[in-house]
Amino acid sequence: MLKVKVKANSVTNLTDARYFAAREAEWLGFRLEPGADNFIEHAAVKAIKEWVDGVKITGEFGLTSADEIKEGIRLIGLDAVQVGMFTPKEELTGVRNVPIIKEVIIEPETSEIELLEHLLDYSPFCDIFLLRFQKPAGFWPDLKRGHPFTPAFLNALCEHNKVLLDMDFSAGIIEEVLGKTHPMGLTLSGGTEEKAGFKSFDELDEIFDILEEYAS
Repeated sequence: MLKVKVKANSVTNLTDARYFAAREAEWLGFRLEPGADNFIEHAAVKAIKEWVDGVKITGEFGLTSADEIKEGIRLIGLDAVQVGMFTPKEELTGVRNVPIIKEVIIEPETSEIELLEHLLDYSPFCDIFLLRFQKPAGFWPDLKRGHPFTPAFLNALCEHNKVLLDMDFSAGIIEEVLGKTHPMGLTLSGGTEEKAGFKSFDELDEIFDILEEYAS
């Protein structure tokens, strides 16, 4: 079992789903908001679910109502849900039968105070925070220079909250990022198939090999 938990973002095909399940990802995310990039139908998620074991099937939603989220939970049998940055807290009070992952978008101008206030505001309603670093805010060398904040500040956030990091990970930086910030986990993405059932996972294999050896 991986010591650092992994969430697979916006899975769209069985090839990715089976790969991430085999590499012991904790969550498989599926974008269930119509019109969004990488949207996938409920029926397709249910079909994929039949082929994977040991992973939490997670519905990814944006500005979706509690009723729509609960419908997805009922139809698919979701193990967790991910909600968007601007989801009203009032909608989350009606979705408490599964863990809630709250997306938080980190922009280059995001301040420490803004981020702290947002996490404090939503912590009674959410279980995990997914910090999505938008480029160039997601560029690790910039964080080391203190933009938009320092790795030490991010480490403090991870000490007091369950945090998943979503940034531009590569095998060359991942061990340093984990060693300086100590998050609960991170997110990875598969991408499109070269043809049905075939694609290369070389870059992801490098990252997972490091995660298997990593000792926090």
